[in-house]
Amino acid sequence: MNCEELSHDGWRMEFLPTFFDVRFRACLVVGGGEVAARKAELLMRAGAAVTVVAPELSRSLAQYRDTGKLSHRARVFRPGDIEGCTLVIAATDDEAVNREVSELCRERAIPVNVVDAPELCSFIVPSIVDRSPVIVAVSSGGASPVLARILRTKLETMLPASYGRLATLAESFRERVKRRFSDVAQRRRFWEDVLQGPVAEMMLAGQERAAKVAVEVALQQDTPSSLSVGEVYLVGAGPGDPDLLTFRALRLMQQADVVVYDRLVAPEILDFAHRGAKRIYVGKARSDHSLPQDEINRLLVRLAREGKRVLRLKGGDPFIFGRGGEEVDVLAAEGVPFQIVPGVTAASGCAAYAGIPLTHRDYAHSCVFVPGHLKDGGDLDWHALAQPHQTIVVYMGLHNLETICRRLIDEGLSATTPAALVQDGTTQSQQVLIGDLANLPAKAEDVAMRPPSLLIIGDVVRLHERFAWFEPAGVAEGAGLRAAG
Repeated sequence: MNCEELSHDGWRMEFLPTFFDVRFRACLVVGGGEVAARKAELLMRAGAAVTVVAPELSRSLAQYRDTGKLSHRARVFRPGDIEGCTLVIAATDDEAVNREVSELCRERAIPVNVVDAPELCSFIVPSIVDRSPVIVAVSSGGASPVLARILRTKLETMLPASYGRLATLAESFRERVKRRFSDVAQRRRFWEDVLQGPVAEMMLAGQERAAKVAVEVALQQDTPSSLSVGEVYLVGAGPGDPDLLTFRALRLMQQADVVVYDRLVAPEILDFAHRGAKRIYVGKARSDHSLPQDEINRLLVRLAREGKRVLRLKGGDPFIFGRGGEEVDVLAAEGVPFQIVPGVTAASGCAAYAGIPLTHRDYAHSCVFVPGHLKDGGDLDWHALAQPHQTIVVYMGLHNLETICRRLIDEGLSATTPAALVQDGTTQSQQVLIGDLANLPAKAEDVAMRPPSLLIIGDVVRLHERFAWFEPAGVAEGAGLRAAG
């Protein structure tokens, strides 16, 4: 069987994936425009000694020349330019020049790439995910560069930026691990524990010193399994829209053994968790706590001590009215490893999806977040809240809406101060109710607003009509209640 008999349905590849070592080696770029600049930048990042041949240079290439980062031959291409080069890239807008460069390089077996002309290339430049020393290359063989970039973007979301540091850590211990574990299977198990377990999480969370200590300790053990210890991931799930999850949140959700989640975590977000993970609901509603906070704290400690990777998933941000500080306090006191992943808090998420910029400088000089669960009629500093040019965001304020509005009016805010309630913010059931301090409580009762609803008070609410952009599917308008947008 020859190569021509191998089809795409078999195992034929249009190009052999490989990586060039071009450090300190002469590489040529023909062309002086922005496309040529991008190729030159890529070569310089790889440590190449770059020469550009072009009568004129783009601004970025001229800056590299002026700072000594590349050499410039200010003229048209000549055949002798390719002599001594490790590889050549042609990026001119002259098809004849590009073809000449390609033919000359092929005659001399010099790797050549001609931008946007796969038929003239002996190698192609892929889309790159750079986590040096880890590098991932994606190519469509020139068939669809846009598709390759889309795939690269998807990979970018899956590979934390700190993976390079993890690879560097592994490299620094590589020889010692070889000496410590003569058996190949043991070495493989050791590295699997390091690269997928708590040590990796320490590195990805920026705890490099702790990660190195953990590897040192593991090397003293008889078997590699000693790294299998528990940890708690305190993760903010955002206000509802799954697209607002952070990359780190998604990664930890995929590797958790147990998910301990709140009432405000949307089902669509919970679906991102590992399918094999055990799910434990500990949600709270007003005067209805499925599990008291002290018991939640003890549950997290117990699961971690059983060796579990515990995902503590909270709506919004765990440190903004999410009791995350209380849980971390207990974990730290009990010596349980943990890491914290911030989430988009309801104030910023719901306001943005309702088209209400909380700190628009023409309308507000400050913004404050306060809880709406009041004790004995009020435990807030009402005078400090009732200030002009200030935006007030009230979490969990629907139940005490009338009291909140009345106390602010009593402290001097105008009864016509704009106010908004955002129900189910950032989700497809989002609804926005607009009024003022005087009439919002009655409006909310008329349309039966329900939790979770965020209260926003201040002149910035006036911008809702102009800036509303989000259009939830299937939300009906009426009775003063409308979808944002």
